[in-house]
Amino acid sequence: MKNFYVYTMTNNSKTLYIGITNDLIRRVYEHKNKLIEGFTKKYNLTKLVYYKLINDAESAIKREKRLKNWHRQWKINLIESVNKD
Repeated sequence: MKNFYVYTMTNNSKTLYIGITNDLIRRVYEHKNKLIEGFTKKYNLTKLVYYKLINDAESAIKREKRLKNWHRQWKINLIESVNKD
């Protein structure tokens, strides 16, 4: 069984991006080095601020969709709950 990660990236302007991957280290590297065309490259989203390990793809996709539908403040509260400093 493969593990998946739901993760959130941000930038200095606090723009948020929520994604899913089965290799968090590789994916964050790709974002930081602008190897992925699209939203994260356009908005310079290079800081990982949240991730959650999930045991299967279906559950990870559901979690990603749920988070994307949250109000912005709920997302910020979640990020702050795991980043105390």
